[in-house]
Amino acid sequence: MDESSTPRLEMRGISKTFGAIRALRDVSLSVRGGEVHALMGENGAGKSTLMKILAGALRADSGGEIRIRGEVVQMSNPHEARDRGIAVIYQELALSPNLTVAENIFLGRERTRFGLLDRGAQRRAAAPVLERLGADFTAGTRVMDLSLGQRQMVEIARALESDADIIVMDEPTTALSERESEQLFRLVDRLRDEGIAMIYISHRMDEVYRLSDRCSVLRDGAYIGTLEREELDPDRLVSMMVGREASSFYEKAHRPPSEAPALLEVRDLTDGARVGPCSFDLRAGEVLGVAGLVGSGRTELARLIYGADRATGGSVRLDGELLENRGPRRSLDNGIAYLTEDRKGLGLFLEMPVADNVAMSVLRDRAFAGGVMTPEIAAKMGRDHISSLDIRGAGASTRVGNLSGGNQQKVLLARLLEAAPRVLILDEPTRGVDVGAKSEIYGLIDRLTADGLAVILISSELAEVIGTSDRILVMREGRIAGEVANTRDSPATQEAIMSLSAGPRENKGAAKAHEEETA
Repeated sequence: MDESSTPRLEMRGISKTFGAIRALRDVSLSVRGGEVHALMGENGAGKSTLMKILAGALRADSGGEIRIRGEVVQMSNPHEARDRGIAVIYQELALSPNLTVAENIFLGRERTRFGLLDRGAQRRAAAPVLERLGADFTAGTRVMDLSLGQRQMVEIARALESDADIIVMDEPTTALSERESEQLFRLVDRLRDEGIAMIYISHRMDEVYRLSDRCSVLRDGAYIGTLEREELDPDRLVSMMVGREASSFYEKAHRPPSEAPALLEVRDLTDGARVGPCSFDLRAGEVLGVAGLVGSGRTELARLIYGADRATGGSVRLDGELLENRGPRRSLDNGIAYLTEDRKGLGLFLEMPVADNVAMSVLRDRAFAGGVMTPEIAAKMGRDHISSLDIRGAGASTRVGNLSGGNQQKVLLARLLEAAPRVLILDEPTRGVDVGAKSEIYGLIDRLTADGLAVILISSELAEVIGTSDRILVMREGRIAGEVANTRDSPATQEAIMSLSAGPRENKGAAKAHEEETA
């Protein structure tokens, strides 16, 4: 870390109003060279607004100031911010997939010769930056042929080539695999060692503990405080972000009677390759957690039950009735709904309004002849769920892509609930969701099961599985390795789950590693 007494970046007394809404109130932030400074807060806390002001995309209200290396600067547009060495890498990458890596790195700053684009010069100039980052692709590769992790590296290369020494990363791992995330973390460590000042925005606390030197928290547009690395503590961070203790998140009021009959019966279900044979029962009013390491077959099992993938053997019964020729439409008609882990890619229509997204699951049943649903019916559905699920910042006509991650997830849940399911399969229901919205989703699950709905909850967060489930199935290598009881008198432990998920020979090391990652 740069030990200079002058921070690389200071934002002092930054405020921003939009009409009658005060998005930021006297916020201050300082970042040192060679530091990863985490910025945390619920959706709507003001993080994005503050970063857009830093990037020159928004202008702050009068009274505040921005200093770079002690010098007061004014940035009225993104070009001025870039010239000051500031680069923002947004969650939605701003790359042109049909262009090469070099062409993307120099987009807007093209190298020319005799007035013509000099692609060779761009490739030669991009090569050292890619080598510096340890890229496993060339400057001439088309971006469309790269993985998400590699595309993110292109964004970082673009920032470094423009001599940025203040880099903002906004939720960089949302769409990355575990392996790609680890590659990104190593890259962040390398940039820190090179003296780059970094602001790292994430909802994932394990990433903050892994990377950050300091962490600042915003709540409701106001600065709450900054913690040094040695002060980072889950309960303290959560309390700063939402104004209440973390222990209140898992207030599970409903517990199903142990003698309740099975509502869903899964027997020897398999796809002949990745999953099975798997068997279990699910009772009405119960939350059945499904845990396991990445690649253990959790999602694949859920898709087989729902009929999104074809089973080669086994059976699924609902209330004793065999469900044949399963597929998503037939499963929904039978009372089984599935919330996908990829809400943007497979769940929501981001360009469409809330009302139309909610109506999708019942369009066939409630539309008039010709498959047309009146706007009034759809709007009422949207308004009802906006109220019951507390979907914030939305009206029935609000475009879903404009909502926060937590509110998008509520819209997807609203669509499924509109179909009145009896079994609800939730695959990573709080991924990419802030801590406040997580608590609301947990409360919703508890209310739904109290009304008799049965829930299968798949999650990579062991604390979430333990906090919400009545029983926990643990998967390993496509099969159910065992079941862990989770009652008030005998709560499940992370050690018990990891022991089953990792296998007998490696469970101790895996459990310890998981504890360190989620500490």
